Amino acid sequence: MNFDLNKAAERGNPSFVWRAGQDRRLAMVDHAAPLQGRRVLDVGCGVGMYTSAFRHRTPEVFGIEVEFSRALEGRERAQGIAQAVGEALPFADASFDVVFSHEVLEHVRDDGACAREMVRVTRPGGRIVIFVPNRLYPFETHGIFVRGRYRFGNIPLVNWLPTPLRNRLAPHVRAYTARGLRRLFEGLPVKVVLHTGVFPGYDNIVARKPALGRLLQRVTYALEHTPFRAFGLSHFLVLEHLQPRAG
Repeated sequence: MNFDLNKAAERGNPSFVWRAGQDRRLAMVDHAAPLQGRRVLDVGCGVGMYTSAFRHRTPEVFGIEVEFSRALEGRERAQGIAQAVGEALPFADASFDVVFSHEVLEHVRDDGACAREMVRVTRPGGRIVIFVPNRLYPFETHGIFVRGRYRFGNIPLVNWLPTPLRNRLAPHVRAYTARGLRRLFEGLPVKVVLHTGVFPGYDNIVARKPALGRLLQRVTYALEHTPFRAFGLSHFLVLEHLQPRAG
């Protein structure tokens, strides 16, 4: 496992192993934007975990990753991965049926530009599937800076602080309100198909304390069907590229 605290602070740390939490999110993606036989782009693919999983559903899968070492590692799992930034995707307009972005927008330099690029490369009728951190989740999962030193881990209540203070502690990563996330796509030719909150997979807890982990899963996954989904770990947003108007 290649773990670098500096990269974890600047870019986030990608999934290095495939666990039940990833299985669950993959099933959500496949339900909201069926992948079978589709041309798929994974924006910010890390070391290619989702990219590789998509290849089991369709042969035409591509990924981009800003970190060269991660892109190189990803190519060992799935071909079609290149080094690039989300703000300038190296693909023609309307190239993909499904564009996927998993916990990436919060790290890019210009999230508005990245949103526009994802819309640009999506075909009319195609779908954009996004996971990003939720500002209402009671933990900041990307760590914080205290007196100039980075502290990695899940830090409670940081995201609930007033924005100026929250951003002083976590200047390296965004966390989105529902309104703030949707604002990125205002004025673009897309419509919202689904926007909900999802809770964690609790894989580490399940591994250490199975009974507790399974209890957390049952309780919080049930909450996803109530207004308490607003406090989930991540937003799950699915957009559809609008067909051009006739005439």
